[in-house]
Amino acid sequence: MLKNSINISFKMSRLSKLCGALSLSVALLLGGQADAQDSVAAAGGGPAAATPAAASGGDAEKGKALFTNNCAQCHAVTDEVVVGPGLKGVRQRTPGEDWLIKWIRNSSAVIASGDPYAVQVFNKFNKIQMSNFPNLTDDDIKGILAYIDQASAPQEATVGGAGQAQARGGGGASAENGDGSAGGPSELFTFVLVALLVVMLLVLGVLLVIVTILSRAVSPAATGEGAPTTVPFTQRLREGLTNAVNNSTLRSIVIWLFIFVVTKESVDGLYSIGIQQGYAPKQPIAYSHKLHAGQYKIDCNYCHTGVNKGKSAHIPSANICMNCHGVIKKESPEIQKIYAAIEQNRPIEWVRVHNLPDFAYFNHAQHVNVGNVQCQTCHGQIEKMEVVEQRSSLTMGWCIDCHRKTEVNTKDNAYYDKLVALHRKESKEPLKVANIGGLECSKCHY
Repeated sequence: MLKNSINISFKMSRLSKLCGALSLSVALLLGGQADAQDSVAAAGGGPAAATPAAASGGDAEKGKALFTNNCAQCHAVTDEVVVGPGLKGVRQRTPGEDWLIKWIRNSSAVIASGDPYAVQVFNKFNKIQMSNFPNLTDDDIKGILAYIDQASAPQEATVGGAGQAQARGGGGASAENGDGSAGGPSELFTFVLVALLVVMLLVLGVLLVIVTILSRAVSPAATGEGAPTTVPFTQRLREGLTNAVNNSTLRSIVIWLFIFVVTKESVDGLYSIGIQQGYAPKQPIAYSHKLHAGQYKIDCNYCHTGVNKGKSAHIPSANICMNCHGVIKKESPEIQKIYAAIEQNRPIEWVRVHNLPDFAYFNHAQHVNVGNVQCQTCHGQIEKMEVVEQRSSLTMGWCIDCHRKTEVNTKDNAYYDKLVALHRKESKEPLKVANIGGLECSKCHY
């Protein structure tokens, strides 16, 4: 019996050492991953890397926003041909800045006047008519040209490969994963670590139960006078399980735990009725926001034309698609579906992803144009989605929570002057949407 006790103590000691070794291994894995990330950041992929100094000039900064909203859909600031020509060195190869101002504002009139260079460009690019921008002022157009010059100018490398990666347009592959997301442990790596921890805890629990059963089985109280010094392992395990089942306290704990889990799952299921978070239906055409909005930086307003003007953002028509795909990738099977819809004079039956109840009122223009709410606030990082998915719950509680936290942008808006003055008399906190009626029922419900 003494020998058996010594063996069990020895096994428990080895068990403790084994668990400690497993914990240390996991810690080393986590530490190694963190060190690798720090090394990447220091080498040029993270915040520690030096970045080129931002170019000065307010016109260029203003021109960047105008270029993104009006030009980026058809032109690149490099030599790359998108729909129209690349704009690198556009000042040098065209008749001059005054000609460019006329061309951007009304290219149709310049072509109609018989201008040789305008006609040459028009014919070279398959006679695709460039959009006219009569609302742009001379300063606006000069700002766009300044941004093009700044963006297409060669940048000096900062520190080794990191500088070269930044000169090509941002942090290199060392700072990003294959999908362009920021560096960090992959989802698979995190999943494996969590699985290892769970398995380690389960093994530890089972071993502790077995050791406890064995300790009780070989104790003097359990064996009694004249009892055999050794008991078969299966018998001891069976007796231990039988005792656990017959234990009223343990049985009550299991029953109450079962009731708690079932109740919680039932309540969660009832609250999730009508919520489509995670909904990602298959669309009739495999359209990639990751490619269009992410890689090619096409502004959301270009396709969703109503987002700044009305209640609905609008699903783009086939004609908007044809602005680019009348020339680009015409042979693609997915693009051919658009051609077929146009030829048969039928709409493309896109599947709506984000749905609100009929009794809930939401206005895109009020949030996007007036409140300056970014698309990603409600729709998630849409520029990284290959297939569009509903990321937010869009429940009433979610909307109310946003109204309670969001500050009202009152700068240079005389409409809010009196409201701000009244609010400051009662509170030192910034003016929130909730303070201007954002929690009133009639704001969202008819």
